[in-house]
Amino acid sequence: MDSAHTVRLVLGDQLNAAHPWWSVVDRGVVTVMVECRQETDYARHHIQKVLAFFLAMRGFSTDRAGEGHRMHHVTIDQQAALRPMLDVVHDVVVATGATRFEHQLPDEWRLDELLRTGPAEWGVEVVPCDTHHFLTQRDDLATHFKGKKQYLMESFYRMMRKRHAVLIDGASQPEGGKWNYDANNRKKLPKGHVPPQPKLWLRDVEGLMVQLKEAGVETVGRVDPTSFGWPVTREESLELLDVFVEELLPLFGDFQDALTEDSWTVYHSRLSFAMNVKMLSPLEVIEAVEKKWRTAPSHASIEQVEGFIRQILGWREYMRGVYWAHMPGYAEKNFFEHDRSLPGWFWTGDTGMRCLQHAITQTLDHAYAHHIQRLMVTGNFALLAGIDPDEVDSWYLGVYIDAIEWVEITNTRGMSQFADGGIVGTKPYVSSANYMHKMGPHCAACRYNRQGKTEDDACPFNSLYWHFHARNRHLLEKNPRIGMVYRTWDKMDPAKQQAILDRGDAVLHNLEQL
Repeated sequence: MDSAHTVRLVLGDQLNAAHPWWSVVDRGVVTVMVECRQETDYARHHIQKVLAFFLAMRGFSTDRAGEGHRMHHVTIDQQAALRPMLDVVHDVVVATGATRFEHQLPDEWRLDELLRTGPAEWGVEVVPCDTHHFLTQRDDLATHFKGKKQYLMESFYRMMRKRHAVLIDGASQPEGGKWNYDANNRKKLPKGHVPPQPKLWLRDVEGLMVQLKEAGVETVGRVDPTSFGWPVTREESLELLDVFVEELLPLFGDFQDALTEDSWTVYHSRLSFAMNVKMLSPLEVIEAVEKKWRTAPSHASIEQVEGFIRQILGWREYMRGVYWAHMPGYAEKNFFEHDRSLPGWFWTGDTGMRCLQHAITQTLDHAYAHHIQRLMVTGNFALLAGIDPDEVDSWYLGVYIDAIEWVEITNTRGMSQFADGGIVGTKPYVSSANYMHKMGPHCAACRYNRQGKTEDDACPFNSLYWHFHARNRHLLEKNPRIGMVYRTWDKMDPAKQQAILDRGDAVLHNLEQL
């Protein structure tokens, strides 16, 4: 290998073509990218997730090489892919005689620790730099909430709106007069309303799938090898952004919480993978949405626009801040001391509970489910059933195409499972069958009775809801947002309470057969 003065490492979620590294071509710099078993094996990933990462990495590497940059890309079919990633990088450092190693700050704690400690032994200058992607620094959220036990997202979100002048009028007030329109964005899809078909890029991935199989990479989920549909280039990602702004934004907010069996995407953007691997920047996504609203205000109402921007400018940056404020201890939090195993049907969708069957089957088919399916269907069940948050984390991290630990664990262990005891959420987000019925059609085709509570065919959500609150009363009773639950429980006849608890016990002892 020809000599070089600097070796750089680009990770699979650092595909930012606008990064300053790529503004100048220097043939004395070698950039290393590695498709390695170290990254395919730390979780049991969905096949579409692995395909998307490797396809995006290969396209990014090819594009940078076409611009004149020296790229050393190790693909999964090479023997080097079996070795630890930093060993591969160190070999390049030695082979080129480089005296400097540069890397962009990783978004995951495990990789941050690896890069902080490993290269220190190489005897070269080690220079970390920012990814130039996020709208906050790692410690901004911790600084904003210094001295606070609970991090209220709304406070952080308003600060971000002001800092970046997003949806702000000339008097530094929120456009439309309100900071948050979430209460307006909880509609059920009208009967007969079918959202548009999702924009897909149908490519043949059979060759890469053969490479994965021969390399011994184990995955979950399904994919049609002749029609892989996710965007894996910046150009495709920009096209998907345009589709969202022009076609989906007008009804995004209205139906962002809706459950349906007629569409796996509804009006959601599906931009999270493109953003999480940095093919799109959050700012350009926010600006595209706000620009459309300002130039064509009749195209989409403020409710639709604010609801979407809040997810990126508020929630996404907020979750990253929580991650860096509390890792590595956050990964061990288990407020309720839950320890039950995740039912095997979470990996197959083979359950009689229609809402869960649909959400899980969709996930296995597409590596995707929208936030209400994740929070109020699969997450709701896992919390009510007392599933070990380690197992819930592993499932969410593996099955979703956009799941990278910094965003997955805070949403799962925090918002969904309340395992952090209230750092992220002000209360556990749990519900009975009534919520499923309110937001979608699943109950009508379910083998369980949504109105039953104690019968053998009663929806498991109903008894588990009360069972959860009863067994955790000592932890939750003083929460001001849950007081009504316990007042309602206390008004029940003791015999009815016991019947509900007995049904809950039966459900918990029979999780695998639900």
